[in-house]
Amino acid sequence: MAPPCQGIGSQCRGVPVTLRVGALEEGTASLDHEATWLIGHTERITFYDLWEDEGELYVDAMLHVPCRFLQRDGLRVRCTAHGFTGALPAGPRKPSQPRRLEHDRFLVVENRRTAVRRLPPPARSLPVLKSGNPCALASCRTADNLRGAACCRDLQIEIMCTKRQRKLEALVRSRRSPYLCKVERAGDYSIEAEIISACGYLDDDGVGCSLHNRRRADGRPAKPDLCSEWPPRKQSLHPGCVFARRGMRPG
Repeated sequence: MAPPCQGIGSQCRGVPVTLRVGALEEGTASLDHEATWLIGHTERITFYDLWEDEGELYVDAMLHVPCRFLQRDGLRVRCTAHGFTGALPAGPRKPSQPRRLEHDRFLVVENRRTAVRRLPPPARSLPVLKSGNPCALASCRTADNLRGAACCRDLQIEIMCTKRQRKLEALVRSRRSPYLCKVERAGDYSIEAEIISACGYLDDDGVGCSLHNRRRADGRPAKPDLCSEWPPRKQSLHPGCVFARRGMRPG
């Protein structure tokens, strides 16, 4: 279904949305982990402010995934759904969003707000397993066939979108696959989707986690807890995942 656009514009290259992080009843400690994990995926998502309303934590964001109907020829474009033509639109601004800073400093979520914290490595860093990080040589891949650390490169998001917001839903559903796909309505107030957007906490090797083994000042792990939990029993894993093959727990 093509969105009801009136011409070529910034919506051809991105969509502004509000993402649900979680319920306040989950507790601040849990939400800090959830929010740190979510705002880490900066490759194709620009994150703005975290905010609360009616017992929920949200974050405003921009999804930098072009419309599948946008056909580009140099600096000219054509909408294959409506026939519009014109110059390539500038698209939404995509500012730098570093998560790893200098001198062991990181941007994380603390007390449900973003904050820069120094998270020094442990005095003696242990490998994930005796043989080192098993993900380093894994053949897992994302849907765009990029190999390595697939579970750190794509994620499921919940987009706040009521049934009356038909234009917003159409804009989301028209994004280019596989960068944004598997869009399903979760209920009257939101839709779910899968987006490929690599995590900014990845090490320089593109596989290891720079937060691994680091701790916050209060003793909590800096690495989001869901990155160390085994996925639900019926959840399918990425092709080539070493944990699915060997039955190991992620570290």
